[in-house]
Amino acid sequence: MTEKIDRSEQRLRELGYKQELKRELTSFTNFSVSFSIVSILTGLTSLYGTALNSGGPAVIIWGWVFVSIMSMCVAASMAEICSSYPTSGGLYYWSSKLAGEHGPFYAWITGWWNLLGQFGCTAGIDFGLALLLSSVISLKTGWVYERWHVVLIYFAILIVHGLINTFLVRYIAVMNTASVWVHIGGVVIILVAILVKTENKASASFVFTHFINNTGWSSTVYVVLLGLLQSQFTMTGYDASAHMTEETMNADVAGPVGIMMAVGVSFVAGLGYLLALTFGIQDLDRVLNAESGNPIVQIFLDSVGDTGALLLLIILLLAQFFCGSASVTANSRMIYAFSRDGAMPGSKYFHQIHPTLKSPVWGVWLSCFVSALLGLLYLINAAAFSAITSIATIGLYISYGLPTFCRITYSRNTFEDGPISLGRFSLPIGIISCVWITIITVLFVLPGASPVTAQNMNYTVVIVAAAAIFIFGNWYFNARHWFKGPVANIDIEEQQHVPGDKFEIEEKVAVGKEEIQ
Repeated sequence: MTEKIDRSEQRLRELGYKQELKRELTSFTNFSVSFSIVSILTGLTSLYGTALNSGGPAVIIWGWVFVSIMSMCVAASMAEICSSYPTSGGLYYWSSKLAGEHGPFYAWITGWWNLLGQFGCTAGIDFGLALLLSSVISLKTGWVYERWHVVLIYFAILIVHGLINTFLVRYIAVMNTASVWVHIGGVVIILVAILVKTENKASASFVFTHFINNTGWSSTVYVVLLGLLQSQFTMTGYDASAHMTEETMNADVAGPVGIMMAVGVSFVAGLGYLLALTFGIQDLDRVLNAESGNPIVQIFLDSVGDTGALLLLIILLLAQFFCGSASVTANSRMIYAFSRDGAMPGSKYFHQIHPTLKSPVWGVWLSCFVSALLGLLYLINAAAFSAITSIATIGLYISYGLPTFCRITYSRNTFEDGPISLGRFSLPIGIISCVWITIITVLFVLPGASPVTAQNMNYTVVIVAAAAIFIFGNWYFNARHWFKGPVANIDIEEQQHVPGDKFEIEEKVAVGKEEIQ
């Protein structure tokens, strides 16, 4: 008798993969992973000072609204594709299936850009946590920290997150659920505390219209665009819902809904948080030149005093800690899926699931190791944190845009919808998404301050250029001869096709077979 299997597991078999990860996440916990990685209390906190100097309150508030709209377009395009192809490979798998004969090429570049972006995202989150923790310690003890102190704290945080994702996999869903309530409850607490306790709140005119330019650039438009980095870096990571679909029940609905909910809920909560912070500015010069080096710490101190500020900062620290852990989770799943298809050096190690821990242990620690290497940039250049966040934004959004581009070009007339569909809006939303991603890819490699010096240089362009040379060079000279895109890890007869199944699975190629075994 044929063993009865879950609908989501059956869909995974149709796509050519065994059920190796434990499928126990609900729709809410799938959403909570993405929401935790978007983490408005992480991204908006870490780059608040950057946006305050590059446009001020007007850009912080209206930039968040505009970027959220653009991000929802990107998320909706991704969600439609996720509903049809719910696998951990996510974006690169989608590109492969949507690009027709060019599938292997698009799968390769999508996967590598996504991987680079995820490494940058994990690094940006945990490095932001290290900077905030250093500021909090300094606030309470008077400790004057150096760059190398921050890097050591950063390494320690990465190790803790690696250990959680290695040994406490069964509790990750609980942590992500807790993270949702820390973020939502934290925003409410911060909003109420600042609005109630701040004696001289900023005016509505200041919050919604005041413009600040401390970049050295004379072009108002350019400065406004630079200020969008805060919002756009925050609105990253919602692809995690796709990477977690092989662990999610009812994945072809829960995954896409998780993607869109992560953006929608983050927009509402983030707007409340930004309004609270900006109305809480009482002395702009003191905030811009905060002794702690963190403008949000100064806003809290001015609004609620030392004890209140410490309590609010603990909320931010908790939110960022949960966010970093969730990022390592999603990053390791992408490494697992990409390696399963033989696309990474050492694939035979990185695609393994530990039989007892039920975790892609090699992938977890590769994520932590590469993120640690990115953090070393801070020892060279104090502006490295902005570069790391730009790398995350660019890498992730290129990988978000490529499947959508393939969907509206190569598969415009052949794409078959899953349960979630945009219908006639698919093409215009897809075009808007691709145009916006092109703009920010160029924008965030440009210098953020003038005159440009070795100390304030945006080294993102160097890292992105090196990554592009590696990705495209490796394809041309090496991978195009053997990489065939996603490779089934079950035999054709094991797939248990349902009658009329619209998907056909490629047979294993020799190289992929060797990697998987």
